[in-house]
Amino acid sequence: MPAHPPIDHALILAAGRGERMRPLTDHTPKPLLVVKGKPLIVWHLEALAAAGVRHIAINTAWLEDAIPAALGDGSRWGLHITYSQEGRDHSGALETAGGIKKALPLLGDAFWLVAGDIYAPSFAFDASAAVDFAHSDALAHLWMVPNPHYHPQGDFGITANGLGLDGPGPDGQRLTYSSLALVRAELCRHLPLGQKAALGPLLFDGIRQQRITASRFDGPWHNVGTPEQLAELNTP
Repeated sequence: MPAHPPIDHALILAAGRGERMRPLTDHTPKPLLVVKGKPLIVWHLEALAAAGVRHIAINTAWLEDAIPAALGDGSRWGLHITYSQEGRDHSGALETAGGIKKALPLLGDAFWLVAGDIYAPSFAFDASAAVDFAHSDALAHLWMVPNPHYHPQGDFGITANGLGLDGPGPDGQRLTYSSLALVRAELCRHLPLGQKAALGPLLFDGIRQQRITASRFDGPWHNVGTPEQLAELNTP
């Protein structure tokens, strides 16, 4: 385990309502739903801790008191967890980029970003990828996955030298953004504090500047979007 990883902060996105997951999310924040014996968000906390990443910010809005009540200060995983409370401060979730902007004071100049409601048990928050990112001028590095059946058109292509594309790559493919990324604070720093803002437009702008890099992840990956998907994952 690296004692001093090059990027020692992460933001876990946990503010959303999880509409498609209702009625389960009427009383439980989606990242606290259990997959294979532990909450979705705990899979990420354990993987980050194993990679030596110690400072974790979690943004909250929907049922936001439940998340710190469940996770505390992170000490049980050897982590230091802080919370960016969008519900308390702004009466609701700020979307991905707005949430990143609000959380920036809790993060370093570069940080890992992961959605709290995805399941990717073999993803490693790899120090070598963080080193490469830290020494680049990229605004973000995205991990892309094969397109799930509900998103067949994908999001971005990847060039032969690892740049993100607003269109198919040289292989003719668009892949789906996995909600796993390395991000530089510069990507969202200019946004107004407390206003909703989507991440997509910023990524497209970064692609046009050739400052978004990407790579493919072929391990198990699920965006756990419906009760049926959750039940399928939990089927022995």
